[in-house]
Amino acid sequence: MKPIFGIFTVAAMMCSQAMQAQNLKFEEYDLANGLHVILHEDHSTPITAVTVMYHVGSKNETVGRSGMAHFFEHLLFEGSDNIGRGQYAKFVENAGGALNANTSQDRTFYYELLPSNQLELGLWLESERMMHAKVEMVGIETQREVVKEEKRQRVDNQPYGTLFQETLDHAFDVHPYSWPPIGSMEDLNAAQEADFKNFYKTFYVPNNAVLSIAGDLDIAATKALIARYFAEIPRGSVEVSRPTQVEPLNKGEVRDTIWGKDQLAMVVEAFHIPAQGTPEYYAVDMLNQVLSQGESSRLNKSLVDEKQVALYSGAFTYNTEHPGLTMAYSLANMGVDARQVEEAMNAEFDRMKTEYISDAELQKLRNQVENDFVSRNASVAGIAESLANYHMYFGDANLINTEIEKYNAVTKDDIMNAAKKFYTPQNRVVLYFMNDPKLNQN
Repeated sequence: MKPIFGIFTVAAMMCSQAMQAQNLKFEEYDLANGLHVILHEDHSTPITAVTVMYHVGSKNETVGRSGMAHFFEHLLFEGSDNIGRGQYAKFVENAGGALNANTSQDRTFYYELLPSNQLELGLWLESERMMHAKVEMVGIETQREVVKEEKRQRVDNQPYGTLFQETLDHAFDVHPYSWPPIGSMEDLNAAQEADFKNFYKTFYVPNNAVLSIAGDLDIAATKALIARYFAEIPRGSVEVSRPTQVEPLNKGEVRDTIWGKDQLAMVVEAFHIPAQGTPEYYAVDMLNQVLSQGESSRLNKSLVDEKQVALYSGAFTYNTEHPGLTMAYSLANMGVDARQVEEAMNAEFDRMKTEYISDAELQKLRNQVENDFVSRNASVAGIAESLANYHMYFGDANLINTEIEKYNAVTKDDIMNAAKKFYTPQNRVVLYFMNDPKLNQN
């Protein structure tokens, strides 16, 4: 959903000085219906973030019905038994707030940023979404067109727009990470009203959700409001499906060429890695920061500045609940062959396997990690989301205070060993995105 900003959005993004100065404090508990609640009290700004995270993303979809989780991100702003169509956002706007939602491969996240005296409004809106949402054909048909247009804008008409989709499709054979959250328009067109109703009944239930609230609130008063709006919502009666497939490591190199209209070649190398939260995941994530974060990063310095074979080059890690991918990419300079770009990328990967990073690089990494933590939790919305993430994925919301220690525990040896173990030909997908002159004639 596109963001809608109210007059309090800027204030809500102000840094939480208390969070930076000491460990962030919060309370958490469960309602009898299984809803997990996390509350963080912070009076630094008169803002409250009301958020609900549902443990459903694209990996919970079935073959032939991809895109459902992302579709519901849109559909559940259509209204409810007590909220008219198109009125959901107006309640928040009229209160001077902002709202948004997003979907990943693992979860769907909704939030309202509101003046703290409008906390009850946010709780009512989210309880309506959880219990009384309108899942009917008029809204379904409306949102089908919205999602189609989003796909045209973000994928079909974007340079290298199919990069994510193609990489996932080539990398995953058994796990449902093989398609992106936006899914297939053919699948959404084929879905019937019963499919949508069943999806809502299965996943949008209190025992599959985390209600995380942060900001200018009173804990006792907030608990009473939560009981009023959420305690009577019935627990889900349908078993929540969780994929059990595990994509194997080192299953053999996959190579392909994707022909399109983009003029310059793009080289993508994706490597299978462990799930987020594992010690090796932290090592891979720090390895990627050595490769790609900042102008002085290894890939940028070598491919862009020194060899001048690429216009830009980088790498990033997908922090997925199940074993996923890390990706490196380079946009070839004019007239440079894609194979030359790949060779230059591989040379940097090989350096990581044979040469220790310097003490200065390691300290820079730790400084970057600390900065990322502060930035991510510098708003009440960020704090609420982090608390929900940590509980949902790890069952430990206090990782908001301690996960940085896991990064700081990563050594030079860990980084080198991660490169040796995961950045190997038999563990990768290599894709060349190339220009097809015939397509540009159409």
